[in-house]
Parts: sequence; C-alpha cells; structure tokens
Amino acid sequence: MSRKPLLKVENASCWFDVSGPWLERVLKRQPPVKLKAVNGVSFTVEKGETLALVGESGCGKSTVARMLVGLYTPTSGQIEFDGHPVSALQSRDGKRLRQRLQMIFQDPYASLNPRWRVARIIAEPLKVHGQLNQAERDARVDELLLQVGLSPTDRDRYPHQFSGGQRQRISIARALAARPEFLVCDEPTSALDVSVQAQVLNLMKKLQRDLGLTYLFISHNLAVVHHVADRVAVMYLGRIVELAPRDELFSRPRHPYTRMLLSAIPDTAGTGKRRIPVAGEVPNPLNPPSGCPFHPRCPHAQDICRQVMPATLADGAAQVACHGIEQGWVTADLME
Repeated sequence: MSRKPLLKVENASCWFDVSGPWLERVLKRQPPVKLKAVNGVSFTVEKGETLALVGESGCGKSTVARMLVGLYTPTSGQIEFDGHPVSALQSRDGKRLRQRLQMIFQDPYASLNPRWRVARIIAEPLKVHGQLNQAERDARVDELLLQVGLSPTDRDRYPHQFSGGQRQRISIARALAARPEFLVCDEPTSALDVSVQAQVLNLMKKLQRDLGLTYLFISHNLAVVHHVADRVAVMYLGRIVELAPRDELFSRPRHPYTRMLLSAIPDTAGTGKRRIPVAGEVPNPLNPPSGCPFHPRCPHAQDICRQVMPATLADGAAQVACHGIEQGWVTADLME
C-alpha cells in the first residue's frame, strides 16, 4: 500500500448558519446561530484501502462525505485529493478531478431519476465528462451492468421496476462509469435487507480488488464495518474520537464511546462479553457540552472532561481523544 495518502483531511470543519430570518434577528438583536456539523476532523486514506467512518446518527458522517466530493464547502481546514484541493472540483479545470472522485448515496430509491431509463442514468457521467461517442457509451453501459451483476437487457427499464438491491447496483454502476479511483460510500447498504446487504458488500469488495478502488465507507453498522474496512474512524458530535486499524479497534477499543458502540453488537456467538449500557443520547449540536462532548454519557468522566476538550494523541497504531487514556484512569482492564 502506498505511503502517500490519496486523500488528506486536515482540521476540516463545516458549520451551517441556522439563524432565523435576517430582519427578525436584527430587530431582536440576536447573534447568528451556527450548527457545527463537523468540527476539526483530520484523517488520511491511502490508495487501495477502505477507511470506515462510524458513529450514531447526527454525528456528522454524511456531512464529511459531502465535503469530500465538493457538495459542501468546508468552513475551515484543508481537504486534498491526490495533492489537489477539493475546492478545485468546482472549478473549470476540475473536471478530471471530479472523474476520479465519485459518490454512492444512501437511498437507492431517492438517488436515481425515476423518469430516466437505466441506460441514460449510467451514461450521464460519460456525457458530462465528454467521454466516448454514443456507440461507445452504449457498450460501456452494457459492460457496467454486467460488472455489477445485472443484465444488458435491463438498460431500457426504469428504476421503479427494480428491487432496492438492484437499484443500488445501478447506483454503483453510475459511480463507476467515469472510471474513478476513489468512491465515497454514504451508508450504501443501510436501506437494504440483510441478505441483500451481504450481496452488495461482496460486490463492492470484488470491484475494489478488480479495479483497484479506494473507499471511504460510512456506516452505523459495526458488523458491516468489520467485513469491509481496513481502518476505522469513530465520530461523535462532529469530531473523530478514535481512529485505529480494524482488528485493533474491535479487539482493544480505547475510547469509552467506541466500547459502548461495540458492546451494543448482539452477542450471537455466546461469548459472554461484558456489555456496557448505552446511556443517554447524542447532545443537540446547537448546544454541545463543554469540554469533551462525550462526558455527559461517559461512565469514567472526571472534572477535566467537563472543562477541557481532549487533544488527539497517538497510542500505538491508534489515535484517540480521551483524557482518561492520556492520564491513565481509563486502562486496558476496563476494556475487557
């Protein structure tokens, strides 16, 4: 695996102005209200690997995904793809960069145009990027349909004539049309039945092997993440609280939030693992807690956790943001 990251995110934030109407705010002398959806996120993705981004709903995972492909503009920080700023995606010269970085959306029922036939849906990226003539585009569509486990005879059907799993295969074919190197996958299996999820995940792993793809895979399902990821980043309230190789994170989670997520996985094998009760809910991002954002739910929280935001520190192959790990009152014996 290459040592040079294909994607590099440095201290990226994305804030949204959710203030009321401008005139009302001026008359009442109310300050602007900012929703800090993502707040100081840093990570890298190397060529050929799968980095999974996990966390509860509302933690900022999808906002990160949309920043990476240029749908949202970062409020601050830097995002680079192969040494180029992602902001270049929106420029006139960014067409080649956009070809190399594509996205698969969560809901296959909402992400496909219901008025278009499958052939037009898949061929649209080729037209946008000015690739191939009509005959070559038709041949490419047939090739992609076969590649994702569908038939060329499906090209003239509409999205409503397919099941959810088949629609997601169409979405994958569309994302692959321009021959990208990097796919941002925003919970691509969460809307599917369990058996169909396995089929789509196996397809994505096969495509990664065959085409040399790199994935950022967003999910809240840790069983799915264990199946696909090389490394895992855990998000909580807009921040990454732990990042580690997959096997290390699952066998020796450091952050109390990571342990809480892992303990919520059903123990179907009957191993008798210790369960940590899932306490509370994710706080309102409009009014986040002081200090460590997880401290209201953390069984090990102390005064410093309520007052000071923890720095992200290296701990072996992992990175973790936790005062308890740094100062030693959260230790390995608490993780067993």
